[in-house]
Amino acid sequence: MGKAKKTGGRRSGMGKYVVKRIVLMFFTFFIISTICFMLVRLLPRELPTDKVQAAAIQERWEALGYNKPLLVQYGIYLKNIFTKWDFGTSWYIQFRQPAWDVLTSRLLPTVLVNLYSLLLSIPLGIGLGIFAAIKKNKWQDSLISTLVMVFISVPSYVYAFLVQYLFYFKLGWLPLMVYSINDAGGSWLTGKMFHSMIAPILALSFGEIAGLCRFTRAELTETLTSDYMLLARTKGLTRGQATVRHALKNAMVPILPMIISSFIGIMGGSMIIEQIFSIPGVGQLYIKSITLFDYDVFMMDSIFYTFIGLLANIVVDISYGFIDPRIRMGEK
Repeated sequence: MGKAKKTGGRRSGMGKYVVKRIVLMFFTFFIISTICFMLVRLLPRELPTDKVQAAAIQERWEALGYNKPLLVQYGIYLKNIFTKWDFGTSWYIQFRQPAWDVLTSRLLPTVLVNLYSLLLSIPLGIGLGIFAAIKKNKWQDSLISTLVMVFISVPSYVYAFLVQYLFYFKLGWLPLMVYSINDAGGSWLTGKMFHSMIAPILALSFGEIAGLCRFTRAELTETLTSDYMLLARTKGLTRGQATVRHALKNAMVPILPMIISSFIGIMGGSMIIEQIFSIPGVGQLYIKSITLFDYDVFMMDSIFYTFIGLLANIVVDISYGFIDPRIRMGEK
């Protein structure tokens, strides 16, 4: 009876903590979105040189209240979102297309490239980190640690240029840019398309592998020197058995939330990598919306990136309590 009551109390505390974090997330989301809206609407709006198109845009802007005070514009914007799921219209990237449709049409290539990168990075990063921890203070550990520091220090766009130089200009194994959907056979899931994505996948993977490797090594090294590992060895377990059964399991507690965060964040993509490899994804769309002053698309992208970032943070915090029952979220 007492145990059931205690369990119920823990669940109640966890539930309150989750609700509190969700409320704070939406409050933060509202503040950031409001700031982005106010700043972007203060910028001058440019009309195209075509007079007919410019007149149509001007008329549409007037109907949407773009010439009214900022607070009135923001009220109209929020009303359209909550009543019509209308995040505005693209006037330059895809003329008169809803900003939501423009974003969702670019989502799949971003998700695919980043998902492939994570599927490559996670096993390699964790595997190298485990190997380095087991070989602590030996030449293998020193070599891996040195390479990790080098790879973490170099930005991903530098890897992009190196991959292009080596695999396109020197070896000719990979294309310079990602194929268009028509060149790849009409789908993002063809073998030809995957072949063209290998270069950006590699460029995104180097830093992720190094980060996971360093984090895994640090956590596992600390775990291997703990008291319960000495107890496990005295009970007759070999070093490998004790590492797999005890050390690795406990080291995964802080590592798994990091992986979960990475999977949630893949939709955010990489703006610079998408620009370098001509990937028609969300990141490239963000840069193009700024360059062409397509403000509604910019707001849609800003809202999307903000929500993904906040969601990743809250899922990571909550996941600690589910991964390790000893962690009681919401309790003092």
